[in-house]
Amino acid sequence: MSAILEAKGLTVGYGTLAVARELDLRVESGRVTLILGPNGAGKTTTLMTLAGALRPLSGEVRLAGECVTTPLHKRVQQGLAFVPDERGAITRLTVDENLRLGPGDAARAFELFPELKEHRKRRAGLLSGGQQKMLALALALSGKPKVLLCDELSLGLAPRLVDRLLDVARAAAGDGVAVVLVEQHAHQALDIADDVVLLAHGRIAMSGPVSALRADLDRVLATGYLATGAQATAPPV
Repeated sequence: MSAILEAKGLTVGYGTLAVARELDLRVESGRVTLILGPNGAGKTTTLMTLAGALRPLSGEVRLAGECVTTPLHKRVQQGLAFVPDERGAITRLTVDENLRLGPGDAARAFELFPELKEHRKRRAGLLSGGQQKMLALALALSGKPKVLLCDELSLGLAPRLVDRLLDVARAAAGDGVAVVLVEQHAHQALDIADDVVLLAHGRIAMSGPVSALRADLDRVLATGYLATGAQATAPPV
């Protein structure tokens, strides 16, 4: 199957400082790709570059087979949705107002997260952290994107809410969306992922189908690798 989103020889960073180098990624429609790595490994920077929020230092990003250099708002028009690690909605606006300004159908958003209906007149900034994440993901998916990029959906949330959000992301893949997750709740995310990319020292240390790599990944995660910070060394597998 051809990839809907690709990175070829991608080096990402800020100014002249490279954070991750020479990345080759393929993301296919209907599959969930999980990017893992300790803090500082370049996960978020990679995701922001794929989204168009940052320019690559070198290499290229391809969307639907075409090299793209456009910023985020243009990629959204091309079928990409991005849920950042912080607020993904306008906090001073109500849930209803956010959905009216969003890319898709508000009814679709409430289908995904019916629990938002009772808060539709509340300002997004007054929602709980979990409700804000639901709204951000609902906004992204209401436009029926081809590609969904999510950065730390689980940040600061209870496991029950993490499962709820990851289940919706998995269901989106079931509907044909290509999903890319950056996630610290590695074991929960691996349970719904098809493919995985492990970053170490700004490079890809391991990548492939989760089904083929799960035992190796469990050994890596058992070392506490993700919690050890940017200078961690991934154990041999």
